[in-house]
Amino acid sequence: MTILDDLTVTQAAPDLRRAADELRRLKEEVSRGPDPEATRRQHAKNKLTAHERLELLFDPDTFTEIEPLRRHRATGFGLEDRKPHGDGVVIGWGLVHGRTVFAYAHDFRVFAGALGEAHAAKVHKVMDLAEAAGAPLVSLNDGAGARIQEGVTALAGYGGIFRRNVAASGVIPQISVMLGPCAGGAAYSPALTDFVFMVRETAQMFITGPDVVQAVTGERITHNGLGGADVHATASGVCHFAHDDEAECLEDVRFLLSLLPSNNREMPPSVRSDDSPDRRTDALADLVPADPGRSYDIRGVIEEVVDDGEFFEVHEGWARNVVCALARLDGHPVGIVANQPASLAGVLDIHASEKAARFVSTCDAFNIPLVTLVDVPGFLPGVDQEHNGIIRHGAKLLYAYCNATVPRISLVLRKAYGGAYIVMDSRSIGADLSFAWPTNEIAVMGAEGAANVIFRREIAASDDPEALRAERIQEYRSELMHPYYAAERGLVDDVIEPGETRRVLIRSLAMLRAKKAEVPARKHGNLPT
Repeated sequence: MTILDDLTVTQAAPDLRRAADELRRLKEEVSRGPDPEATRRQHAKNKLTAHERLELLFDPDTFTEIEPLRRHRATGFGLEDRKPHGDGVVIGWGLVHGRTVFAYAHDFRVFAGALGEAHAAKVHKVMDLAEAAGAPLVSLNDGAGARIQEGVTALAGYGGIFRRNVAASGVIPQISVMLGPCAGGAAYSPALTDFVFMVRETAQMFITGPDVVQAVTGERITHNGLGGADVHATASGVCHFAHDDEAECLEDVRFLLSLLPSNNREMPPSVRSDDSPDRRTDALADLVPADPGRSYDIRGVIEEVVDDGEFFEVHEGWARNVVCALARLDGHPVGIVANQPASLAGVLDIHASEKAARFVSTCDAFNIPLVTLVDVPGFLPGVDQEHNGIIRHGAKLLYAYCNATVPRISLVLRKAYGGAYIVMDSRSIGADLSFAWPTNEIAVMGAEGAANVIFRREIAASDDPEALRAERIQEYRSELMHPYYAAERGLVDDVIEPGETRRVLIRSLAMLRAKKAEVPARKHGNLPT
């Protein structure tokens, strides 16, 4: 029984002060939840309530809730006797770093956050408002999926969410934050959004749970082992960011929003930077070995170049042979795609291609310029790679770059061989500017492999094959792989010193900031699958 149930209608003139007091008490009761025990159980799982989460997400005292008094109208299976206000989801808008953001948050204390007709209608409402207002949408997910007692109407509610996810894709940023279980069809909405955050131990995503898996396949596995944060952050690639607690997670959501525009018609927000745009980056000459066979961590290069050494890596634990990160150069957000020599020598494989392609597409959708740092020996060879579709998946990255209309700058640090060189935003596929360091090697393949192919018969017939092979390797390197070969043919705009890297990138991006690109009239392209 709630305060609203106790209200009686009289013929006396209404007392607005008393009515306002009753309304205030009712809304406080709705915010507290169905009973203190439900809140205690939520906290015992190291989980916050929906309103507590929204307080962490938004700037203080800026969240405006709508439809807090909505109730479901379903009957049967005891639902007619359980009609809590809010119906298990909190919706509204507020400010994040002073900009409008919309959100909905499942309230696990009410029907375990399960989605019914009224619940879905509230989510649809806030999604429509976010798209109409041109503002980001954040979903705080902690629900048990479709409300079984409401049958097909619950499923139709999910369909409406999915349709809106797709309609808003590339229009407004959509961020999903997984703070509890997310099973069945409910997992598809987060998968349709731009970024997925998960909290370890408490959040899971899977289509079929452990019990069904065991019944069908005989495999026994825990909830976290099947669909926990670390699984999706390292194995499946579903999760972009994994965190240990909710407060840390929501703080990073706020930081990500500070790097994104409100919608696709705006530029990402710039800030004043105290890091000089003319700062030299001479330390790069020591960070990157001249020997193309030696390993190093590309993240050290990124840290040296970007403002204040701060960058936000996306999909850090998945496909580590390529690094994708958001950062700022002279206060302006940029997306960075970089081969990672510290993992698999920086080769491109299926997962790295998918990861980079998605990141490039996301940056392009939201007007974030792209900087590509190239140090790639090629695509990963192997039967598994070929049989699992490296051609299709590699084509996704090629498609994403060719399709991107934002400013695009590539920089070859060391080696760039074969098709991987082309795919990593070479001039030939539309990079606006291409630079290279004076140790770059741009070629069809490495000198050793090239000499073995071109001079195979000559070397085999020689009295001293090893000496001739070394001679031919040096010949190929001096003729076709010297640092200025590509520059002489206009495929590299300039060869620059490592110490000039930050200054050159910032000046180039400033020149390209007003770039306008014409795109052909078409319904949509046909992305490789």
